[in-house]
Amino acid sequence: MASEASWPLWIEQQLVRRGIRDRRVLAAMAAIPREGFVPPQEQQHVGEDAPLPIGCGQTISQPYINALSLEALELKGSERVLDVGTGSGYQAALLSCLAAEVHTIEVHADLLDRARTNIAVHHRAPVHCHLGDGRLGWPDAAPYEGIVVGAWAKEPPPALLEQLAPGGRLVIPLGSESWQTLVCLRKLPSGAFEREELEKVRFVPLVRPAARR
Repeated sequence: MASEASWPLWIEQQLVRRGIRDRRVLAAMAAIPREGFVPPQEQQHVGEDAPLPIGCGQTISQPYINALSLEALELKGSERVLDVGTGSGYQAALLSCLAAEVHTIEVHADLLDRARTNIAVHHRAPVHCHLGDGRLGWPDAAPYEGIVVGAWAKEPPPALLEQLAPGGRLVIPLGSESWQTLVCLRKLPSGAFEREELEKVRFVPLVRPAARR
């Protein structure tokens, strides 16, 4: 991955100055080109620290939120992780720099097809792409040491909590359509959860297959 000396200026301006400290996360952000996951009509905005539309009513998150979510997972490199809401495939590709194995699930078939192509070009560790309901996770590969969700829900989906390994972390935006908070839930050995609120955010909703447009 990219070394600190070769990091582009935006890493310092958009991430480090806002408090991102995990060097592995910063190196992953520098190594995986965001422009490889953004539609042609949005390429002029790819350097902005802002979400961008990718089709199907979905967005690619602003880089700072990607970095904040990944930092909260505290990955060391040996973990199996789940990415809920594949979207463009950008976050799954970033996770492939930070974990040993990535599973990613998307409800929109068109998005998943494009994401597979994007991920194939840029991934590091193996990334397995699945079509399905993100609320149900992907039990066939559970448990996961980290789960990150790219869409908001009112409450953490029970299936995701169940599929999280003891000591694992779930990062998810929780709230309502008008306001959300990015939350990190760490699963304790007892099965209880320790909660940390990270940032006020604005995400698209986590939809079921029947709610697709």
